[in-house]
Amino acid sequence: MAARKTAAGRPAAKPAAAPKCPDCDGKGETTETVRVGARKGRETDDRQAALCLTCFGTGHAPDPTAPEE
Repeated sequence: MAARKTAAGRPAAKPAAAPKCPDCDGKGETTETVRVGARKGRETDDRQAALCLTCFGTGHAPDPTAPEE
């Protein structure tokens, strides 16, 4: 009886990567400028991290075919 050949040397196919969020570039966070003052809202040089509102912090692009609720 002949020995069977196996496909042990072939690497497994990788799943397709989910598209990145266009607003946060797949990071899930954006940076916002800190504003100071009630009336004028003067911008400072400081930055703070904020959750991306497009993907809600997942980093994946939202599905455009999903129905709006």
